[in-house]
Amino acid sequence: MKTLLFALPRLTRMIGGLLADREVPTGVKVILAAVAVYLASPVDLIPDFIPFVGYVDDILLAAVVLDGLLNHVDRRFVERHWPGSLAALDATAKVASLLAAWVPRRVKLRIFGGRGRA
Repeated sequence: MKTLLFALPRLTRMIGGLLADREVPTGVKVILAAVAVYLASPVDLIPDFIPFVGYVDDILLAAVVLDGLLNHVDRRFVERHWPGSLAALDATAKVASLLAAWVPRRVKLRIFGGRGRA
């Protein structure tokens, strides 16, 4: 979890880059914009003022989105906008995959379901 927490600034920069990229499909941009708004919003499922626990929903959402991006979007888009090394992306993706496993499959499918590799 700590790996993903430290990767949040990189994820934020990557999401911004993906949103600005004309080649990224519109459906993916809608999902990323919604995630960006949720992460920036002071209204959360678990309020951020609760120490540690308050960030769990943000971290899980970031994990699901990163895992979904790597599984449903052409990896070259992610690699193009990842502001770190590919090794750091792979390490972050591994942690994201482990955390995303805690989220029910039906929830993940509602986010990225029905979208093949774009």
